[in-house]
Amino acid sequence: MRPLVPLAASAAFLAWAVRGRSASVFGNSYWRGPRGRRALALTFDDGPSESTPELLEILHRYRVPATFFQCGANVERLPAVAREVRDAGHEIGNHSHTHPFLCFRSPEFIEDELRRAQDAIARHTGTAPAWFRAPFGVRWFGLGGAQRRAGLTAVMWTAIGYDWNSKVDVVVQRMSGRAGNGAILCLHDGRELRVRPDVGVTVESVRRLVPMLLDRGYQFETVSRLLCPKT
Repeated sequence: MRPLVPLAASAAFLAWAVRGRSASVFGNSYWRGPRGRRALALTFDDGPSESTPELLEILHRYRVPATFFQCGANVERLPAVAREVRDAGHEIGNHSHTHPFLCFRSPEFIEDELRRAQDAIARHTGTAPAWFRAPFGVRWFGLGGAQRRAGLTAVMWTAIGYDWNSKVDVVVQRMSGRAGNGAILCLHDGRELRVRPDVGVTVESVRRLVPMLLDRGYQFETVSRLLCPKT
């Protein structure tokens, strides 16, 4: 039975490397910022979508910046919405082109996903992302090299809202309970590559969460400003 022990340990390590929020095995990655400042970053994945402008209105009302990790295919479908995110002063990150699971994919496939998204975002917004968030938070062999060649650094999250399958009260409670100095909060302004996705839970959660965290004294920052405060 002894050979099963190192095998189980290896499997556990690989699982952590693939999905662990603090893992950097497959490329340089961050999951939170410095704890010394009362600041946090609000991030959104899977967009842009037809509902992204609703979120932009809320963020504008409270003068709150955010980072939107966008899928290249969604940017190509809704380039005007992607530009609206940029024009509102928010940061845009790379969230792959077609939102696939990267595990068990070849290095060539992974590099193509990052490159196509990078090209689509730069072409339609004039901005080349510096940050990458893997779809489903899943990393794999070959990702580190692809990130380096694309000039990308990975970002995970301190807390994720599960806003695609939870009620508003649950999302708000989860995110507010995990907010803290340097926290990176993950919500979704799209649902993978779906057209006209229902993100009503996300919109209402942000409507409640933002003023709540502002009242607690938190300052919202982009991922770049949170992780690199001197930039």
